Amino acid sequence: MPLSLHAAYVPSALQMLGTARHLIDTAEKWCGETGTSEAELIGARIYEDMLPWCYQVKCVAEHTQGSIEGVRAGVYSPDLDPPPTSFDALRKKIAGAVEAMEALTEDEMEDFMGQPMRFEFKGNGMDFTAENFLLSFSQPNFYFHCATAYDILRMKGAPVGKRDFMGRPRVVAS
Repeated sequence: MPLSLHAAYVPSALQMLGTARHLIDTAEKWCGETGTSEAELIGARIYEDMLPWCYQVKCVAEHTQGSIEGVRAGVYSPDLDPPPTSFDALRKKIAGAVEAMEALTEDEMEDFMGQPMRFEFKGNGMDFTAENFLLSFSQPNFYFHCATAYDILRMKGAPVGKRDFMGRPRVVAS
């Protein structure tokens, strides 16, 4: 049986959204335990020319929920609004994306197949089919931003490991 677009995309998106939520909770707990300010962690960067932790978390939602909204419209442009600057606001952003992913049906996702899709950013663009946009652009982006948020926490000294990044694997129940 062929793998549906829904099966190839939605469970992975939900897994990384769960990881992002866990990283927010871990960051908040760690800040409380170490006396690190919320603002210091939220604004932390791996390197000065990279975007901060809060932006990385925001982009997990942007490249899941935002990408689906883009496919529905036929065009996706990144949301350049400032990212949320509190743990609670980041949790709300992630919760909205989870809700949007959980509402997707397999039929709706299959109807996306073959639809033209355009990515536009600062006057440049790339043309895709909807499925290629989701699987070759959106999906790598939500993994990248989630991994970067994890890396920033690790760099700051928060007690996170590989299992914190992996989230909940989809194992066969015994």
